[in-house]
Amino acid sequence: MLLWLTIVDRLDAQVLSFRNLKIPYVGPDNRKGAALVGKSLADFLPKGAPVAIIEGMPTAFSAISRRQGFDDAIKAAGLQLLVAQAGNWDMARAHDLANSIMTQHPGIKGFMVANDNMAVGVAAAIKSASKTNEIKVVGFDNIAAVQTLIRAGEMLATADQHADGLAVYGINYALELLRGGQTPADRETPIDLINAAALGA
Repeated sequence: MLLWLTIVDRLDAQVLSFRNLKIPYVGPDNRKGAALVGKSLADFLPKGAPVAIIEGMPTAFSAISRRQGFDDAIKAAGLQLLVAQAGNWDMARAHDLANSIMTQHPGIKGFMVANDNMAVGVAAAIKSASKTNEIKVVGFDNIAAVQTLIRAGEMLATADQHADGLAVYGINYALELLRGGQTPADRETPIDLINAAALGA
């Protein structure tokens, strides 16, 4: 019996090559998604506006890809990247980093944050500093708490990678491969921009 294996998170390319394995990745392009939310921030700001990045875990593939996407958006729009710090996916750490960055760079206009858990912490720090109208935040993941912040005007946007459907995408693709017998290849799944307009706010 022929069995195809599909993966809904990326495996290390060097490991796959060493083992002579071809396992398709089914999932979102984190770099494209981060560039999408980064562009939504850039569209809101004037060229040259100073911004910061709060990264995830620096060694994680998704964190690296999202940082690259944020960099893409910053370069394309001509924004000024003041600082990038690793928040390690932690809300409290991101909150503290945001406070520190706002103190060191009082003219900052935006934060690009690698996941919504950290974005909640950043938005809270901005609100405590009474700068919600001055500093905009974008995140990634589309958690319920962030939808509330977007509706309230405390965040600008996030990216929805449809995490609840990734297993379904993977299973359906595996079944498709079994039925058709074709050579497995990576398959990109959707990422959508979630902002006030998308939420009907």
